[in-house]
Amino acid sequence: MSFDKQWPAQAFTVQNGPDHPTVVIVKGRDRWALEALIRAGAKGCTPIDHPGPRWSAYVFKLRKQGVCIETLHESHEGPFPGHHARYILRSSVTFGRRAA
Repeated sequence: MSFDKQWPAQAFTVQNGPDHPTVVIVKGRDRWALEALIRAGAKGCTPIDHPGPRWSAYVFKLRKQGVCIETLHESHEGPFPGHHARYILRSSVTFGRRAA
């Protein structure tokens, strides 16, 4: 089963502060990432705790649709020390279309 069939197009209502809410349609891995961000809440998601091949691309496309996502840069240790991003959803996002 393809990822787009597993994660079909879904409407989400996005609220950024006092602005009027907007509706975005998201599918596939972009939807998977948005739902992971919603579930993670204030903790956010990293590619380490939510493995996905292209987190930065998913975040880029969601931002283009008006979803506010903060990026924090964190260091990590282990056998391959380095840095990774933590993505935190800053928009209020709900499933479906919501009346303004």
